[in-house]
Amino acid sequence: MPRFSVIVPAYKVQAYLPECLDSVLSQSYPDLELIAVDDCSPDACGAVIDEYAARDARVKPVHLAENQGLGRARNAGIAEASGDYLVFLDSDDTLTPDALRAVADRLKETGDPDVLVFDYARTYWDGREVRNQLAAQLTEEGPAPFRLEDRPGLLRVLMVAWNKAYRREFVAEHGFRFPPGYYEDTPWTFPVLLTAGSLATLDRVCVHYRQRRRGSILGTTSRKHFDLFEQYDRVFAYVAERPELDRWRPELFRRMVDHYATVFTKRGRLPRGSHGEFLRRARAHYRRYRVPGARLRLRHALVRFGLHRTFRALRLAAAVRRRTAKAAVRLVRALRAGALRLHYGIQLRLPLRPDRAVFTAAEGYGDPAALEEAFRALVPRVSTAWIARPGQERAVPPGPRRLRPGTAGYWSALARSRYLVADTAFERRLRKRPGQVFVQTQQGTPLGHAGLDLLERPAAARGLDFAELLRGVDQWDYVLSGNRHATLTWERVHPGGYTTLEYGLPRNDALQRATAADVARVRSSLGVPEGAVAILYAPARRDHRRTQRPLLDLERIVRRLGPRFVVLARTPVPVRGTRIIDVSGHPDTAALCLASDVLLTDYAPVVFDYAGLDRPIVVHTEDWAAYEAVRGAYVDLREFPPGAVARSEDELIDIFATGHWCGSRSAQLRAAFRERFCPWDDGRAAERVVRRVVLGETEPGPVVPLADRTPAPAACARSPLATVPQPSGPLPVTGSR
Repeated sequence: MPRFSVIVPAYKVQAYLPECLDSVLSQSYPDLELIAVDDCSPDACGAVIDEYAARDARVKPVHLAENQGLGRARNAGIAEASGDYLVFLDSDDTLTPDALRAVADRLKETGDPDVLVFDYARTYWDGREVRNQLAAQLTEEGPAPFRLEDRPGLLRVLMVAWNKAYRREFVAEHGFRFPPGYYEDTPWTFPVLLTAGSLATLDRVCVHYRQRRRGSILGTTSRKHFDLFEQYDRVFAYVAERPELDRWRPELFRRMVDHYATVFTKRGRLPRGSHGEFLRRARAHYRRYRVPGARLRLRHALVRFGLHRTFRALRLAAAVRRRTAKAAVRLVRALRAGALRLHYGIQLRLPLRPDRAVFTAAEGYGDPAALEEAFRALVPRVSTAWIARPGQERAVPPGPRRLRPGTAGYWSALARSRYLVADTAFERRLRKRPGQVFVQTQQGTPLGHAGLDLLERPAAARGLDFAELLRGVDQWDYVLSGNRHATLTWERVHPGGYTTLEYGLPRNDALQRATAADVARVRSSLGVPEGAVAILYAPARRDHRRTQRPLLDLERIVRRLGPRFVVLARTPVPVRGTRIIDVSGHPDTAALCLASDVLLTDYAPVVFDYAGLDRPIVVHTEDWAAYEAVRGAYVDLREFPPGAVARSEDELIDIFATGHWCGSRSAQLRAAFRERFCPWDDGRAAERVVRRVVLGETEPGPVVPLADRTPAPAACARSPLATVPQPSGPLPVTGSR
């Protein structure tokens, strides 16, 4: 008896069916049977199902003699199921990686409830992924399992069958089956939730709900949308037969009226000329099932009074109001933009303020934040301000005055501040004045191709305006560099008349000056358990992939490594899971580096910063060929690695499990890497830059040699890693020397 019976009905979905079936069969939790029901589909769905059944014994094909619809196709799957739990999946949707393992773990944790409700996300053809807006209802806080009266908000979550796991014996005991027609999930979901003796929730996206451009059932214009009335008749008939459920009538009534209003107002569902009939039937249902005292929203008056023509008049009036409001907004914006242009022009004619400096960063703190701190410490007479773009409120360092783009204060600062410091482009309309000093900090040491080298890499350039890039380069006075490799690269790909300051990167000063107390404080703030081995996972962006998802299965990795390891996941898309701490939105990369014991990366420039800490680094190069082909690389980390190199996920797990990640060979590789890329890392880079740019000191001052420097505590020397075996033999890496 398998743990799960995954039931997938298929009809006219030959383009999506293989992806759906693959998402089930590739689950890391293999204890399942996949019941694929061919609902007499006229396309190749039946053949696809048979092909999968021939390859995998877990696939149980079911072919219906005639098309019976989604509900009855699911019933056919239920009749064939033998698993402990039933999971329904529409054939154009997919399970997320490790979804069934997460479901199985939660079921075990909550004592095998009758129903487990999990989350979903809508996925669009353009790569967007939008999580369920009612995800807060699925919180795992509080006792579990529970009854519906403890969490009545679950009735407001999307009423579908595929966001739940159902104990098969519970379904059989109560004889639950899907009715025919559209909206068949309605008379299934409500009775199941009302009857369940035990419920639990899983706050995790387990299903990707595909939003098709065309072809979805609910997006089709048809009179079958009138089936909704029969489905709610079934719901209230179920409640009428069970007096103990009467207390749920007000909530069911509200859900019914809201559902009717939604179908009526959705464009493209009801055929032309049928809206009046739909509203008359909705009004009849309103009167039939109305519960005295039920509180309704204003839009429900549409159903209560059958205001078809009134609604159409209101919708027309609303459209006129929207168009008028948009025109007014455009006029106000144009007037405001003109006023700001005039204000900027006036400010450009006023004297520069030598005691003003403006800073900004593309994301996070970075080098500009470190320089801003050095400005305040070394030249306190200079007042600093930080440009906080929309969405970057968390990434504004404490201390400087905030400037919001598009305001009068913002344009005044750009026009009159003597010092402009950024790791990205400033305002496109910026007119650099004689006497202004522009410091371009860049964004670390270059690993992937940048600047003019992207002319031959259109996928990585992503529409970069090279003429605008060079116009910006011509405004630079100074460019910061952390090593000779960066100096040579920046001067070639960003040709200009600026001066390169090869003084080190200010962003790394914090790594060199940090104390053990600083490390403990950061680890505590992030929730790293005491004594745990913290792996900072920071992958590079994949320019050739529309959706940015981690290449590694982090849950599988920490599960294989055991409870001593945790992962700090700094990924483009937030990752959640047991012993996985999502730090994707954390603004301070330096703090994350300090909090970790080892860096796990692939081709991210953070590898150069982290090397200065003298802590272990593991590089994962599974898709090196694709990355190099699309982006290109200045440094081949396979040939000159900073530590152990893994070519696959299994090899990566082996490197950590055996202790090679922090062995003597790893330390040797890291030392050579540091010598080449971290020659200025002594905690004084920002000071050197400020003394040169502001105070005019041309000599950068002495640098503490690598050999004489006291390194940061190595992870292997700290508890609990001191007990990890230290291999003395060669590392299982590629290209090591």
